[in-house]
Amino acid sequence: MVQRQLTLENAQIGFRNFSGLEGKFNKAGDRSFAVFLDNQLAKDLEAEGWNIKWPRERDSNFDEEDTRHAHLPVAITFDNFPPKVILVAGDNTTMLNADTVDMLDWAEIENVDLIVRPYNWEVNGQTGVKAYVKAIYITIVTDAFTAKYGM
Repeated sequence: MVQRQLTLENAQIGFRNFSGLEGKFNKAGDRSFAVFLDNQLAKDLEAEGWNIKWPRERDSNFDEEDTRHAHLPVAITFDNFPPKVILVAGDNTTMLNADTVDMLDWAEIENVDLIVRPYNWEVNGQTGVKAYVKAIYITIVTDAFTAKYGM
């Protein structure tokens, strides 16, 4: 059973679906993203029980260096334990909610700091750990007018 929360600074995220759109790998309404991890951290977290996803082996005909990383799928839900979602743009911070968090799907992100909480589950004798956002601070790239217009 996983008890500890993960605190990740300057995290790299991808596969963003803050809006919860239905897709090939996502049911409608399921908001999520992936946090990319270095291999050692991924191995350590997997040993604790976290649901780490590893990239598939590349075809032997693929010439480029494989720079893909393991990742942790992270869910974000505003139901039972709403997360703290803070958008940072220059000197301004804005708390996002279920109605506004979808703007992060296409934002140009500069930095992500987040706290992930575990949810230990058991169904029909199977067990696992699902990762949920407890708090996330996303700094977006700003332009020359951000300070001028207070955005």
